[in-house]
Amino acid sequence: MREIFRKTFAVPSIVLALGLTFVSLEERAAHACSADTDCVLGQRTYRIHLPAARDTAKPMGAIVYMHGYRGTAAGTMRNAALRKLADKLGVALVAPKSSRADWNLPNSPSGGDGSAVAFFDAFIPVLAARHGIDTRRLMATGFSAGGMMVWNLACYRPDLFAGFAPIAGTFWAPVPPRCPQAAPHLVHIHGETDRVVPLTGRPIGPTRQGNVFKALEMVARQTAYEPSGRATAGLLSCERQRSAVGRLLEFCRHPGGHSIRTAWIAYAWQRLEAVGAFRK
Repeated sequence: MREIFRKTFAVPSIVLALGLTFVSLEERAAHACSADTDCVLGQRTYRIHLPAARDTAKPMGAIVYMHGYRGTAAGTMRNAALRKLADKLGVALVAPKSSRADWNLPNSPSGGDGSAVAFFDAFIPVLAARHGIDTRRLMATGFSAGGMMVWNLACYRPDLFAGFAPIAGTFWAPVPPRCPQAAPHLVHIHGETDRVVPLTGRPIGPTRQGNVFKALEMVARQTAYEPSGRATAGLLSCERQRSAVGRLLEFCRHPGGHSIRTAWIAYAWQRLEAVGAFRK
């Protein structure tokens, strides 16, 4: 499946290697896309908001936001607070659209095959080639089902992003016993009274949501994290861990339910920046 996606969404190697902006007529049409119009990539689409003003001497990173169940890229772009945050940080806001309502993830109620994960192998280079995004400065975040997508990317494609910030989402059960590669920088945010995606999971039809505590324990065990203190930020109460090579694993809880705030995405970006996740 991964090879199929690579062939379907291939980007000319010379463009990627040299950072050139030359594109075909089809690609030029894709450049016209924005927060208000779809960008086309094979059978999938995404939308992008570029900051109104930024320091052009600095590389432009991006927040890649995964929408929730039955959400859309267009819906993400209608969130003025998210666009304002991207402008403030001087980064792009990118919203890929799922191929199914639930991101087609393994063990999901729809019986996903995991092809959404493979899609990002082609998607990330396209962000660089089409839009000039610095792929060393990417944060993947998302809410609910989008948070589940983020967890899967963190486990199976940790090298595609500088860091991950899943919010109110986890794996579909069972939680993987381990990830193929060492863990990336990850900040997980979750409500203590969440009943839609409880911290310990819940059954949905013949399937079950995974246990957040088990997911965090798996990551910590595999990469040998050690506690590095606690912190509070508004409603968030966070437990921090660091690995021997400086990787961040942070678990932030808030007293609410199944919810998201733009301030929490900003907090995750700031934490990743503080630990040097974004390379220059």
